[in-house]
Amino acid sequence: MNDLLLQLASLCVLLAAAETLHGIFRAAVLVPRIGKKPALKVAIVSGSLLAFALCWWRVPAMGVTATGPLLGIGVVLALFMAAFDVLLGRWLLKRPWSRAFEDFNPAGGNYLLFGILLLVFFPWIAVQLHAA
Repeated sequence: MNDLLLQLASLCVLLAAAETLHGIFRAAVLVPRIGKKPALKVAIVSGSLLAFALCWWRVPAMGVTATGPLLGIGVVLALFMAAFDVLLGRWLLKRPWSRAFEDFNPAGGNYLLFGILLLVFFPWIAVQLHAA
């Protein structure tokens, strides 16, 4: 159990690091070239693919195969990443609390909520693909 928690924690850190670099790339490269709204649309796809790739690489090694626990891992990852995004925006980017949750509002052109929801299912999908 301790090994599983360590592996899950390391996956959370990997996801946070990868998505932080992905966000920096989006802001520094994509936004100036294609604009904010198109960059957000591209980033939800590329960020989701990045998150899935990390799950595909790390989750099967955890040895969890049952659907419930895999979805539980996905929920932990999703909650961690949502909290990480809000806290990063709040403390590092100095956003007020009212703006800290804007990234989750699809009506405002932000699609992070969809990526977070996909993250719930990525561990299960990764294990299914490895088993096939």
